[in-house]
Amino acid sequence: MFNRFSKYCYGVSFLLLLNFSVQAETFDEGIEYLKINPPVSTSVNKDQVEVVELFWYMCPHCYRFEPLIQKWLKNKPKNVVFKRVPAVFSSRWRFFAKVFYTAQLLGVEEKIHGPLFKALHEQRARLGNEAAIAGFFEKQAGVKKQDFMDVFNSFSVDARVRKAEDLSKRYQAQGVPTLIVNGKWRTGGTIANGHKGMLEVTDYLIKLESQQAH
Repeated sequence: MFNRFSKYCYGVSFLLLLNFSVQAETFDEGIEYLKINPPVSTSVNKDQVEVVELFWYMCPHCYRFEPLIQKWLKNKPKNVVFKRVPAVFSSRWRFFAKVFYTAQLLGVEEKIHGPLFKALHEQRARLGNEAAIAGFFEKQAGVKKQDFMDVFNSFSVDARVRKAEDLSKRYQAQGVPTLIVNGKWRTGGTIANGHKGMLEVTDYLIKLESQQAH
């Protein structure tokens, strides 16, 4: 079911064949991370660093990355502001972006985000239509179906999805999952030696941005 979109979902299995490890001292622009030009503006203050995770619920690699990012969030630097942005590369991606922002606006993001990944990838649940996903929200977070529909089809959700689509382009992302640091840098599994490497590179960039702010 993922073949049609595989060009956007970068796996990491082939990276096991690579015979090298990435160390923080050797991270280089153009190798483990790339510059976003022009940079994308952020809403954080000068003492903070914004980290954005670009993802898609149907991407198996995003699903595998989720436990790692959750663990990283528990120990992230205090000056880091973390945000999730659902990537939008097609109409099918737009549907799940609407799902994400509906959960966010209803205040049930944490009740939906992880369980939705599990339902799609472990249980192979068919949640690609409004009726099915409305039922999931009701079961998982106690959201009434009409309340879900009202928000899902609202102007507020549509506006956020359009912004996410714009950001997907402006971040110059070639796939998901992708991490964006301060709107200036991006890294992904194919250039950072896998998911663990993505977080190591991100930590390096956070330190770099923090140092430059002082």
